[in-house]
Amino acid sequence: MIQIDLITGFLGAGKTTFLRKYVKYYTDQGLRVGILENDFGAVNVDMLLLQDLRSENCEIEMVIGGDRDCHYRRLKTKLISMSMTGYDRIIMEPSGIFDMDEFYDVLREEPLERWYDIGNIIAVMDAKMPQHLSKAGEYVMASQLANAGAIIFSKMDLATPDDVNRSYEFLDKVTEEYNTRKNLRDLVIAQNMDDYDKENFANISQAGYQLSNYVKKVLLAEKAYMTVYLLNHGLTGEVIQDRVSGLFADDSFGEIYRVKGFYGDDESGWYQLNATSEEIEVAPINVGQEVIIVIGNDLKEDKIKAYIGMERS
Repeated sequence: MIQIDLITGFLGAGKTTFLRKYVKYYTDQGLRVGILENDFGAVNVDMLLLQDLRSENCEIEMVIGGDRDCHYRRLKTKLISMSMTGYDRIIMEPSGIFDMDEFYDVLREEPLERWYDIGNIIAVMDAKMPQHLSKAGEYVMASQLANAGAIIFSKMDLATPDDVNRSYEFLDKVTEEYNTRKNLRDLVIAQNMDDYDKENFANISQAGYQLSNYVKKVLLAEKAYMTVYLLNHGLTGEVIQDRVSGLFADDSFGEIYRVKGFYGDDESGWYQLNATSEEIEVAPINVGQEVIIVIGNDLKEDKIKAYIGMERS
């Protein structure tokens, strides 16, 4: 049977950064790995960030768009097709607002239950956990952590001791409220991700997962999270960064959790943008697409589009 791992985590936690290192651990052993980028949105930015991983031993697939039922059917169809391509392991990276039950439900259905074994559920958690998290965000984050076999604290180089303590306190809350079988503190790897060695990844590769009981909240159906897309924006990086800073500074746009996307062109080069209320990260990338994606709660779509897309003053 094919082992399938889930790398989950809240918006902007650093899932893709970890996934790159995790995939390399397996491909270095000669295993054939299939990456499945699984997103509810209409554009999958993270898939573009992984293009350089394509090789004889690594391929990238995606499932995007549609309402929950449509997305579920597409995910099942994709997993059926991937089962026939000779992968030793499939590593799935979903959206930061992924419904954990979808992962379990689809793998319990015929014929997938005969072809796949759940290997590991790995939750990536920003060690600089936001001090103010909405109830919806808290639920999504807690449901991911409660099912994990390993918890990766990301951005440790940026976190203060108070940040890390606050993250551990949130894990204690999840342990108590979700009746987890293990103390979640025991599952944490709290060191700079760049310092991981083979022993770290060997332990993570045996982490497994746990099933926890909790009250289900259908947040996606209630539109607790929204996504606003701006395609072909035609803006420079300086202008985009200024507008993104403005979005986070003004709550009249809605409760914004993350902004990500690309800017540039084939001649001058492409750049990746990844922003939260605390920082804006920009890095060069080989390929891109003119798109800005705003993720949050109760977003004012028309106002956001007008603000980001307005002509430079």
